[in-house]
Amino acid sequence: MITMKFDTETITLIIFIIAAALLSTAQSIVTTGLSEIMIDFQISSTTAQWIYSSFLLVLGVMIPISAYIFRRFKIKIILLFSLILFLIGSIISYISPNIEVLITSRVIQALGAGILLPITQIVLLKIIPVEKWQVYMGLFGFIIGIAPAIAPTVGGLIIDSVGWRSIFLIFAVITVILIAVSAVAVKLDFETGEYPLDFISLILCVVACVGIMLGFSNIAENGFSLIYVILPIVVGVITLVLFILRQYKISHPLLNLKVLKNKYFFFGTMFSAILYFTMCGLNVIMPLFAQSVAYHSATTSGIILLPATIIMIIFNFIGPLMANRFGVRKILILSCIFSIAGYLVMMTYNVNSDVNYMIGTQIIRAIGAGLGLMPAVTWTLSIVHNDVEDATAINNTVRQIIGAVGSAIAVVLMAVFAGGNVAHNAISAAAFSETSLVMSILAVAMLVIVIIFVHDDISADV
Repeated sequence: MITMKFDTETITLIIFIIAAALLSTAQSIVTTGLSEIMIDFQISSTTAQWIYSSFLLVLGVMIPISAYIFRRFKIKIILLFSLILFLIGSIISYISPNIEVLITSRVIQALGAGILLPITQIVLLKIIPVEKWQVYMGLFGFIIGIAPAIAPTVGGLIIDSVGWRSIFLIFAVITVILIAVSAVAVKLDFETGEYPLDFISLILCVVACVGIMLGFSNIAENGFSLIYVILPIVVGVITLVLFILRQYKISHPLLNLKVLKNKYFFFGTMFSAILYFTMCGLNVIMPLFAQSVAYHSATTSGIILLPATIIMIIFNFIGPLMANRFGVRKILILSCIFSIAGYLVMMTYNVNSDVNYMIGTQIIRAIGAGLGLMPAVTWTLSIVHNDVEDATAINNTVRQIIGAVGSAIAVVLMAVFAGGNVAHNAISAAAFSETSLVMSILAVAMLVIVIIFVHDDISADV
């Protein structure tokens, strides 16, 4: 049972969670507006997906420095700075005259979110005892999985009513209120010090992430072009290797990668990252299918995902409770089974698929996602709980980067399978089915990881 006393720690944690929920919502709330934005700015789907993917990419780039930020600055300063960045990005998004400005403003929004989201998780893990992590991380799951999941439904309603720009105006108003409350109410502090930031590592991390993401995102429009695809990916991979090697050589690494030597932490992180890959990919291709292939409105597109979102809300919370009761291994196996079944059923969609059928089948996939994410993340971090700052940064970074790549690859795959143009035809419907098959194969890979590497009797910091 969860009981909370409204002391300084609790008030601070509540404000952080509310702020993180708002900033997390900004990840996917625009996905149901991609079709409208494509029309307004006369752009392709692969260009439009950058509105979403760039946000996830920046989250992944910023998260590695979360351990440094937490050790270096007061949490009140961190919170206010993050909210101010998000406010600036929201205002620019609202007035953006073209796609370039809109993507830039989304990057600014994501800078704020990229700082705040991992710090919120660290604050929670610092305040809550290890034995209660599964329960409270179930609540935190609302931030990581639920807010972005419910956002497309809310976004669809707003977009169809008053247009996509109004979303950012709403963000701006709420953020101003949060800034005022945070300035007055946040009083908790943790120990800080003069911890150095390795700028070379930071630059290597940024170049690696951007290079890999840019290369994969350009495949649909440029094929396997040497300049637009192969070169960015090669540069990204080489830079990533240099980044990893540097972390083991310097005395104050940006990320302490030694925690990855723990195989249970490594494969637990891989499980949650692959699951997040499929979730982020689904957040883009499902609205794209509903609107561009099945010819439904943005509101209908959101409604298709609404019941699944509600189910995901329930299972994101009860998943960790079930893991406490029955063991994390059983729950993650169940998660994989539902995920595999959900994506296989999605292969039956066509241009005339009934809305109720899509609503019902999306619930299967949502149960799998809801059961898996937070139990996996919590189990993985508990294995190395004595180094929670670096472990959280690594786990979140890998998950967000792979999620960003996932959203791009999902659109790329669907566009490639459709012959380069997603439209209201049987070819595009088949392309969606083929993309769903790829997602189901990834879910099978998750199942293999659980069977081999996830065990209930693993002691912490083995």
